Amino acid sequence: MSQHNDAELYEKVQSGDKQSLELLYDKYEKILYSFAYRMTSHKQASEEVVQEVFIKVWKGQGNFDTSKGKFSSWLLTIARNTAIDLIRKRKEPAYELEERDSLASDEASTEDLVEWKEQGEELRMAISTLGEEQQLIIESFYFKGITQRKIAEQFDLPLGTVKGRIRLALKHLKNALSEKEGGFEDNGR
Repeated sequence: MSQHNDAELYEKVQSGDKQSLELLYDKYEKILYSFAYRMTSHKQASEEVVQEVFIKVWKGQGNFDTSKGKFSSWLLTIARNTAIDLIRKRKEPAYELEERDSLASDEASTEDLVEWKEQGEELRMAISTLGEEQQLIIESFYFKGITQRKIAEQFDLPLGTVKGRIRLALKHLKNALSEKEGGFEDNGR
């Protein structure tokens, strides 16, 4: 299924079409489960994350906008936030970023595996171009789910400085990724 079809299915889901939700579930359930499992390290928690993601899609919580990126990226963002909320709720140790991490699952399609591997490599390369402190702040905030306030305490920095460094790092990453031909889609942002 193409990105265009994902957007069409999403629109149908917003109109109450259960079959479209099932099609999206069948397509993304395995990759979302794999992604959630890497963050939570628990089967039951990962299943709960996947279920919550599709409940949010069904209830229209959050809006997908094709001009802001790919449907799969939007869905993974929802999964990431849901997993972080679950981790915080259970007060479990946060996810640790490892070099070998990948968003793909052994059960995912070959196309998904290749796409996620390429994007993961591009993102790791882009993150490696940041300064050491920016890398640590980005990893803490986006991959470990640590709040900006706690990061400020950890690095003994003002909260505004942490927010500014995250904003600058994201701008740098966006520029680095959009400069690469075949990198993440910029879609005019």
